[in-house]
Amino acid sequence: MTTVNRKEFVSDQEVRWCPGCGDYAVLAAFQSLMPQLGIKRENTVIVSGIGCSSRFPYYVDSYGLHSIHGRAPAIATGLATTRPDLAVWVVTGDGDALSIGGNHLIHALRRNVNITIMLFNNRIYGLTKGQYSPTSEVGKVTKSTPAGSVDTPFNPLSLALGAEATFVARTVDSNRAHLTEVLTAAIAHRGASLVEIYQNCPIFNDGAFDDLKAGPGLIPLRHGEPITFGPDQSQGVVRSADGSVRVVDVAQVGLEAILVHDAHASDPSQAFAISRLTDSGVLRQAPIGIFRNVERPAFDDAMRAQVSMPAPEERLAALQALVSGQDTWTVA
Repeated sequence: MTTVNRKEFVSDQEVRWCPGCGDYAVLAAFQSLMPQLGIKRENTVIVSGIGCSSRFPYYVDSYGLHSIHGRAPAIATGLATTRPDLAVWVVTGDGDALSIGGNHLIHALRRNVNITIMLFNNRIYGLTKGQYSPTSEVGKVTKSTPAGSVDTPFNPLSLALGAEATFVARTVDSNRAHLTEVLTAAIAHRGASLVEIYQNCPIFNDGAFDDLKAGPGLIPLRHGEPITFGPDQSQGVVRSADGSVRVVDVAQVGLEAILVHDAHASDPSQAFAISRLTDSGVLRQAPIGIFRNVERPAFDDAMRAQVSMPAPEERLAALQALVSGQDTWTVA
């Protein structure tokens, strides 16, 4: 049996991202992960849209398609539906996925297409040199918002959970072990997986996540465990009377009051409430890990089953009546 190593997934193309870009860390983790998954290069396809992250297919020695702005989920849907033998990845960014591609993203998640989406979120348009993006905070001063953005930003995970996505997770570019763990679970999931990756842009939005990484702002989620974080796990998450969640001192409420994370709950409302802990302004806290991981029939599996189903005589007769019928349409 031939052993596949990281080099097998490294293309001969020069990697061209800015020095210090978080994309390098994600690429390295991905190339190291793929041999561990046992997925052959010829069964791996990476589809991207437009943006810095969308150069990804060039740098992985597998099949890849650098598609058009925002349309990667639609193209990936076609691949997943017609080729069940492929592991289909979508690489996109906060601008590509949540602006012009927002509708495609929502419906790929709603349909539960068997694709794995890596959404690189640096909260800025990097490729086009620093305009504000759908995840930029209110008041963000950029080349396209010199007086500050007045847009309320998207929370990508809240959006995904609202679309009934069956696998939703978040990780960060600088934590390779966590990134690898989350991506491994995402590709193992049958259906649509969305992984938001906080990724630093050192040129146009440097330090966007420094508050999270330097302080106790990252809140790790582990299925079946109380949600605690910070020095000595001194802070935790509890549910409020209105159904929302909030951060408290564990010593004040007791460990038994801390919310236990359930990633497999059929109702996404608790996962949605946890996603709302992320401040849409200055990021001071953000849960990371797997928010939701539930089973539901995948769109492409159901589509193939429907197409291959033997058509009953009544179905054929109805189709023939439609083709040879007398109905006409008048166009004014």
